Amino acid sequence: MAYPLQSDDTGKLILRLMLGVLMLLHGIAKATNPEGLAGISGMLVKHGLPGFIAYGAYIGEILAPLMLILGVFTRIGALIIVVNMLFAIGLAHANDIFMLGKQGGWAIELQGFYLFTGFALYFLGSGKFAVKPD
Repeated sequence: MAYPLQSDDTGKLILRLMLGVLMLLHGIAKATNPEGLAGISGMLVKHGLPGFIAYGAYIGEILAPLMLILGVFTRIGALIIVVNMLFAIGLAHANDIFMLGKQGGWAIELQGFYLFTGFALYFLGSGKFAVKPD
């Protein structure tokens, strides 16, 4: 049964814009923070990884969200966000994966939301409302 306002492409656009804008705000906050990526770099070094990998946060939180917002190489942008979130969860939230928050929700529900919405967009693609539909 078709609904009057049914549009898969509009749904994809809403998902792209939502994830892109929300993730971009995190990237802008990191880019304008005087400490920059020092905290992320420190976590990477603590885990035996080179600190320069922290610059990947700019790719995952500025470049990839812009790709989603515009609908340019959407699947690649979504996959970059997935990798970014796997790093974020592994470095900063690994102890919270099986925990509940104060309100009873998943302790890392925001990170999980970004991760799984990125996966969904990887599989869905951009839809027709994009600069470069895929």
